[in-house]
Amino acid sequence: MSKLGTYETVKLEHENGITFVVMNRPEKRNAMSPQLHFDMNDALDDCIMDDDTKVVVLTGAGPAFCAGQDIKEFFRASDKDPKVRLKNRRASHGWRWEKLSKFPKPTIAMINGYCFGGAFTQVSACDLAIAADEAVFGLSEVNWGIIPGGIVSWNVVNVLGFRDAMWYAVTGETFTGKEAAAIKFVNKSVPLADLRATTMKLALALKEKSPVAYRYTRDAIRSTRGMTVEQAADYLNAKSDALKTGDPEKNREKAMTQFLDEKSFKPGLGNFKR
Repeated sequence: MSKLGTYETVKLEHENGITFVVMNRPEKRNAMSPQLHFDMNDALDDCIMDDDTKVVVLTGAGPAFCAGQDIKEFFRASDKDPKVRLKNRRASHGWRWEKLSKFPKPTIAMINGYCFGGAFTQVSACDLAIAADEAVFGLSEVNWGIIPGGIVSWNVVNVLGFRDAMWYAVTGETFTGKEAAAIKFVNKSVPLADLRATTMKLALALKEKSPVAYRYTRDAIRSTRGMTVEQAADYLNAKSDALKTGDPEKNREKAMTQFLDEKSFKPGLGNFKR
């Protein structure tokens, strides 16, 4: 039985091993206040420690995914208190990048509506992303006379192609979920009515993967993007060796037996029996 906490600005919903982590400020289009950042850090720790949580889905309550940082509560309220601003920034970066990009379980961003500015970071940090066709994305910072701050600019240029990143950053134009899928900011888009079911289907498929193999594979894909081929070869060889010795379930041996000896496993068509 899953044992998950309750929070002021975050709602946790558990279903069949999948935990939906819901940014829950619908009246503010889930704009990120300091309280939301603190709650998200605790909620994600909750999911890490919960044995019944196999996959995390990040989404927003109401008609929005996340409208970015709450300008009033995150910025203006701490203008005259550098210590508070520092704590808020650390909490913001902590969950949106440090925790999500290294999360020990599969993560999916389910973009149900408006996704602006700072929200691009947590989308980029999740392993996979599915958007509603009707969702609206935008880097509106240039319209404010500022740049996409934090590490938003870095994330956008790493996830998108250079030309698309430049276009949307300097024009401030919005784009739909369908367009987000076309430029590969998300993996796919579907009609809003099908979004949760499509995301749940993916989450249940990820749930069946070997947890340690999934985590090592995810880390390999993320980490090697900025490496030379020589660096990547060294890293991946070390990672492969670590997986062989650090898998408590001995999945490699099980899979090899099922494939070579029992002839019961076809790796191109599904998972081995754990």
